[in-house]
Amino acid sequence: MSVLDLSIDALLTTTRSVRKRLDLSRPVEPEVIRECLDIALQAPTGGNSQDWHFVVVTDPELRQALATLYRKGAARYVELMTPVFQQRMATSSQEAKARARMIDSGQYLSEHLHEVPVHVIPCIQGRTDQLPIVAQCFAWGRFCLPP
Repeated sequence: MSVLDLSIDALLTTTRSVRKRLDLSRPVEPEVIRECLDIALQAPTGGNSQDWHFVVVTDPELRQALATLYRKGAARYVELMTPVFQQRMATSSQEAKARARMIDSGQYLSEHLHEVPVHVIPCIQGRTDQLPIVAQCFAWGRFCLPP
């Protein structure tokens, strides 16, 4: 793997979606997964409440099942958001190009999610559906989920 001479600022401000550039056939060693989780556990949490855990999925059949669920949710999201996207795209050709790239990238993820060698799923312990909406926002907002 090549190493780039980038500062943290440059890395964080110039790196965009990498969905189409990942080598999905490359295995991920368990030590790497553990290291990533160790780092993730250092992140601050809202209300200093660590009422969460991670589920790591490497089994191909389970990854396929998760991808199927994801595709169902993604289809519903696209259905709901298409009018919003169309309105935004109509206001600016630059917005239209950026949105088209985002939609294409999201479609790619949906089609290839089952190929991702490791799925790490953040889980909140307990239920949130009976909480006031603001408390639900705080509960679900504790995670930063990458695409």
